[in-house]
Amino acid sequence: MIVGDSNSLAFGRATVWIVSVGVFVVNLDLFIVNVAVPALSSSFDGTSLASLSWVLNAYAIIFAALLVVAGRLADRYGHRRGFLLGLALFTAASALCAVAPGAGWLIAARALQAAGAAALMPTSLALLLDNTPPERRPRAIRGWAAIGGVAAGLGPVAGGLLVEADWRWVFLVNVPVGLAGLVAGARLLPDPRPDREGPLPDLVGAALLTLGIGALALGLVKADAWGWSSPGVVGALAAVVVLGAAFWLRSARHAAPVVELPLLRIPAFTAATVAALLFTVAFAAMLLTSVLWCQQVWNYSAIQTGLAIAPGPLVVPVLAMTLGPVVQRFGAGRTAALGCLLFAGGLVWWVLALGRDPQYSTAFLPGMLITGIGVGFALPTLVGAAAAALPPHRFATGSAITTMARQTGSVLGVAVTVTLLGEPRTAHAVLTGFRHGWTAAAAAAGIAALAALALRRPAAATPQRSVGKPVAEPDNGTYGDGASGHAAGGSTTRRLRRF
Repeated sequence: MIVGDSNSLAFGRATVWIVSVGVFVVNLDLFIVNVAVPALSSSFDGTSLASLSWVLNAYAIIFAALLVVAGRLADRYGHRRGFLLGLALFTAASALCAVAPGAGWLIAARALQAAGAAALMPTSLALLLDNTPPERRPRAIRGWAAIGGVAAGLGPVAGGLLVEADWRWVFLVNVPVGLAGLVAGARLLPDPRPDREGPLPDLVGAALLTLGIGALALGLVKADAWGWSSPGVVGALAAVVVLGAAFWLRSARHAAPVVELPLLRIPAFTAATVAALLFTVAFAAMLLTSVLWCQQVWNYSAIQTGLAIAPGPLVVPVLAMTLGPVVQRFGAGRTAALGCLLFAGGLVWWVLALGRDPQYSTAFLPGMLITGIGVGFALPTLVGAAAAALPPHRFATGSAITTMARQTGSVLGVAVTVTLLGEPRTAHAVLTGFRHGWTAAAAAAGIAALAALALRRPAAATPQRSVGKPVAEPDNGTYGDGASGHAAGGSTTRRLRRF
């Protein structure tokens, strides 16, 4: 497949462009949909924030549950087929979102979007690497990961512009881009021979994971309206325990589980993944509250909101691409912990500085910049540390587990935010609700810092390679990740050799 002639190079460039288009629209979708939430509330009269939160959470839940399953199916039946199917589903679901007559329709269409994204993201990287010479693959991975940063930087402003016209354009914009990618992909993408051997992925386990995360989100979102002791909330939380136990047992026994449990016995991988989950709880809460604060408290327009949020995301790619020497000197644990604490500090700044009178440059902007710096230090380092702890033959699966954890964190962050904001009826209650949300998010970031400190610097005889450089890891729900390559000690490889 990889030959040095001009024809192969042309197909390689076509693959890069087509894959980039698909990955870009998926990453862009997060930010523009967040900016659209207040507009959705106005369009669907009588729909509460708790109900609209499922526009965000349905996407995150389905993406988390199907990511590993979709990747395994694509390995079995073909990366090209998986990519085109994922892009087609994402594009069709975007059109369904755009014509949604109500919140229920929109939530269902968002779930379909997530299924398409789950198929598109892992296959995009596989296609890219299939058609890149080994010596150029690190550079290709960095470029692939950087797409998320570009989308994150453009997302808030693009979302604001589109919402100003009509919130439906947030989804319609995906349709022509997706159709162009499908036409070009059907003609130009290579079709490497798939590996049809091995067991089918655990679809039942994916269903249990979906139901479990959904039940947890339901219990948290409805706690304020129903009451913590209500049968609905208690039943939802009880279902989480039952479904979680069933999922764990299923993962322990299935030949191709959604989560390979032996990977969780790698201390550095588990510490980094837990820290990434907790940090994403804080990140999702910050993103949603900043959008709601600008539009509902300060009465900013959608485009003003996008411009107000943009400085934070724009800081992250620069830090992610230059963080390597810092990580090498101080270690991944300390670097990530510093990022988590900076992020918490930006949220505490908002608690202390923000009031109902708009003071963007002196109150909002400093907090946004500090949180952006925090993301740049924490998230790329945590994702990189998780990948660096994996044996090479489990890099893709382990990175998918880290992404699943982050998507779960996103669901929890949105659900907790909705519960803490509630449905205030006075100006004082509004301010109190937001301060509670920022305080809870700062606490999650602080706990993430403690989890990050569990990461130990590798011994001198076994250097940790590439920490701080962008990694091949799906980016949904962040400012745009950089991360690291992968390395593993011999003992870890031996423990997992049976896989």
